[in-house]
Amino acid sequence: MTALASIEAGLRTCCEVFQDPVGAPDRTPRHTIGEVSAASGLTAHTLRWYERIGLLDPVDRSASGQRRYSDGDLHRLAFLGRLRLTGMPVADMLRYVELAREGERTSADRRDLLLAHREAVRQQIADLHATLAVLDHKIDVYNGRLARCAPSH
Repeated sequence: MTALASIEAGLRTCCEVFQDPVGAPDRTPRHTIGEVSAASGLTAHTLRWYERIGLLDPVDRSASGQRRYSDGDLHRLAFLGRLRLTGMPVADMLRYVELAREGERTSADRRDLLLAHREAVRQQIADLHATLAVLDHKIDVYNGRLARCAPSH
């Protein structure tokens, strides 16, 4: 489906879907690996690796064998990107995806995995706040020194 045809059909672009992954995703395989790479910031190699290790379900292919990603794939990539941004190890991301594939019966396990990770993220944020306070203090010290050393006019 061309970009113009997608717009005419009321479908969101690859970038729009990745930036705002809300609602029920369109499952039509229509985004090329290049479009997904540009929208997500992931290389084509990384996208293929995510598929190979199971973070992404097998991606549909065009008649010529080229990968075609759906909005659902983009929703998952956006979520995985957030998890990576928080420092979640790939092994934990894979565990989450495997649990999700098992369906509703694993909801509690998925919640527990996310709760534990949230606590780790909160600790990282606290550590960063403390580090920021030290940096601010040092900057204030240097600003004071520079102000004392500045020539008067």
